Amino acid sequence: MKTRAGSTANVTLRHHGWNEYLGQDETTAFAQVIRATSREAPVLIAGPTASGKSALAMELAARDGRLIVNADALQVYGNWRVLTARPSEADEAALPHALYGHIARDQPYSVGHWLREVQGLLHRPVVIVGGTGLYFSALTEGLADIPPTPPALRLRADARMATEGRAALLAELDAATLARIDQANPARVQRAWEVWAATGRGLAAWQDDTGPALMPLADCEALVLRPEVDWLNHRITRRFHAMIAAGALEEARAELPVWQPGLPSARAIGAPDLIAHLRGEITLSEAIEAAIIASRQYAKRQRTWFRSRMGNWRGVALG
Repeated sequence: MKTRAGSTANVTLRHHGWNEYLGQDETTAFAQVIRATSREAPVLIAGPTASGKSALAMELAARDGRLIVNADALQVYGNWRVLTARPSEADEAALPHALYGHIARDQPYSVGHWLREVQGLLHRPVVIVGGTGLYFSALTEGLADIPPTPPALRLRADARMATEGRAALLAELDAATLARIDQANPARVQRAWEVWAATGRGLAAWQDDTGPALMPLADCEALVLRPEVDWLNHRITRRFHAMIAAGALEEARAELPVWQPGLPSARAIGAPDLIAHLRGEITLSEAIEAAIIASRQYAKRQRTWFRSRMGNWRGVALG
């Protein structure tokens, strides 16, 4: 049963990231969220990139003794900390975190892997935070038991995506699947095509046979951050410049000798652009600008997904 905190006491925002990235209006909005959020029920926080969701999760974790669980598909990879905005080493030392940076760059990792790992963490109070909508839908709505993709088929899908692009794979999908997936997301398009090619059955049909949810919405506090576009775009720009100052280029330099653009870990926003710079193909300024544009486009896709799939989550307006 979901309960509310109910307290009207003042909330002190303890973590420096709040004052660094949020103005007074947003800080006040987050303080109100904290006062209205249960101390007992599991908390889910979804939001687009750079919206401040990790800071909110840290505040709730500090208040309630919660474990912070990652729900971002790129923050699971150990080779990117700065570029994916994973919690800092200091943050991880201050509060317990799980499912961050624990996967090797070339290790397969799916929503099914993530859901099984989350299940093993629910014996303690949690706040689950991230921007991967598919993780949250699997958690709160259930996940279809789809057979794994054979490695040879995955290689074929990679090759087709590289040479023919999304349109060729989309052309072979059924109407129900096309209506359900994010057709602008290459990873989702490829996954849907792999399911069809491997099983002869559309992804939508598999999803319609989904089992019970691990964490139904009725049993938790579900928050989705809904920032104003210009406010978020400004934050994205500031944050990427801060990432460069914090060592994102050095992270990319470490990846250069083993760089494989087809790996899921290589989809980290800004990684292809920084690699292109390090190869002498573009200037650093051009790489930064391209990465900022890619981040804004990604945030737009996230906002669209959240609007269409999280209408019954509690919205938190920012900006």
